[in-house]
Amino acid sequence: MNAPQRPPNADPPHPSPPNQGEEAATADPGENQPAHEKGSEAVLAAAMLGDLKREMNRLQREIRLAIQVQLAKMSGRTLGSMEANRELARSIQEMLDAHGLRVRCTHCGHPAILRVSPRAGAAAGVFVFDHTIDGRRTFHGGRVLMPEIRLVAKPARKPRGEKKAG
Repeated sequence: MNAPQRPPNADPPHPSPPNQGEEAATADPGENQPAHEKGSEAVLAAAMLGDLKREMNRLQREIRLAIQVQLAKMSGRTLGSMEANRELARSIQEMLDAHGLRVRCTHCGHPAILRVSPRAGAAAGVFVFDHTIDGRRTFHGGRVLMPEIRLVAKPARKPRGEKKAG
């Protein structure tokens, strides 16, 4: 007789294990494992997670360094207007935020947001580092040219109820 044909790239059907009824389908797969096998599964899972964390850290470092190299090419420049410089700073911050990064303040080393602020005598504004130090919002910098950019990890947010220092 003619059996139904499977496409050549289709997976073969999975037969049910012999001597197991419907209750086996809903049972915990580790239920009948000896304790030493369950422990080895936990060790294997921990090792796999450790490998995954190391790989993610490596990839994040590569991303951070690649972005930093490109931003270094903009150091020492201005786009000539307050609006253009603000858009540049906003675009940089948006990209960094998407990757969990901040710029490192050249004055104090804290993670910061690069912004452009108005300043008398600087028609295109000045680049500043906006950050919180000891619970107080602080601005460092104030240069008319884009500063050298170093990237750091974005700090964790503080819980809402936590009191500010000062």
